[in-house]
Parts: sequence; structure tokens; C-alpha cells
Amino acid sequence: MDEKRKAIIVNEIMTWKENRMLPEQYCDYLLTLYTEGNHPQQSKSKKIKKAFQKQYILPLLLIPIYVFFFYFTELSFDLQIVIAVLFTIMGIMLTYYFFKKGVQYHIALIMTGLLLLLSSAEIATNFMGDNIIILYVVLCLNCLLWIITGKKLRLVYFLISGYLGLVFVVISILIQIF
Repeated sequence: MDEKRKAIIVNEIMTWKENRMLPEQYCDYLLTLYTEGNHPQQSKSKKIKKAFQKQYILPLLLIPIYVFFFYFTELSFDLQIVIAVLFTIMGIMLTYYFFKKGVQYHIALIMTGLLLLLSSAEIATNFMGDNIIILYVVLCLNCLLWIITGKKLRLVYFLISGYLGLVFVVISILIQIF
């Protein structure tokens, strides 16, 4: 059998194995048969990639789930505060205990910062009502926290976000004054 045909068959068997169209033992047998005992180990690397991609899902889902609970459900404000605190704590735990390195760490850190911003702004507007000064103070405190986090952890994107946030808050204040 020519090499092109063997490669096509081996790729097809590996697809069957990854998608569990045949039991793993059958696929291993067929791979061994067609590759004469030298079947490639691409399956393990693809499994590692899939597991790596699944780790991104939880931090990325925190914001949409949070927004759903706050804006699309009829929960009492007390329950919303509890959910906001739990989500923020979950974001902090994801950041510091589960994702210590890599892209997941940065994604969890960003999601935690956004959750803290959304939670504190929502709580400030619900407790203080139409008092816009309190909201500006809360937004400035969040921006300052981002700047401190950026300096302490040497994260440029937190520094930029904090400074840009302060600029936008100041511009918004100036627009309201004039």
C-alpha cells in the first residue's frame, strides 16, 4: 500500500479515536496494524490542548453569568449583593489558588477586576440612589485599585486600564459640571 493511502487511513482512524466513534482498543489495534507499530502520538497532544482550552471556560463565564443574575432575574437586592460577593470571591480564588501561571491567570485576574467594578458600581447605585458623587468615588477607587495592582504585579494592562478609567471619570465629571 502506498504511503499516501496509509496516511489518509491513519488520520481517519485517529479521528475515530478522538471522537470515540470506535472503542479506543480497536483504534489502537488499527493504528498499530497500519503504521506497523509506529503510530504517532498526536492523540495525547490534542487531549492536552482540549484540557487546556477547557480551563478558559470558567473565568470567561463569570461575567455573563453575573450580568444574567443582576439584570435578567427578579432577585432581591440582598440576594444580588450575596451573589456579587460570591462571584468576586470565586474570581479571586480562581486567580490566586488555581491559576498561578499562564494565560488563565491573566484572564481570571481581568475577570475579577471587572466583577469587582460591576459589583461595587451596582451596590453604590442601589444604596445611594441618584447620588452620582458616590458612584464617581467608587469608580475612582476601582481605578486606583487597578493601578496599584498593575504596579504591584507589574501588569501593564492594569496600569493602562486604571489610568484610562481615571481620565474617563474626570472627563465625565467635567462634562456634568459644564
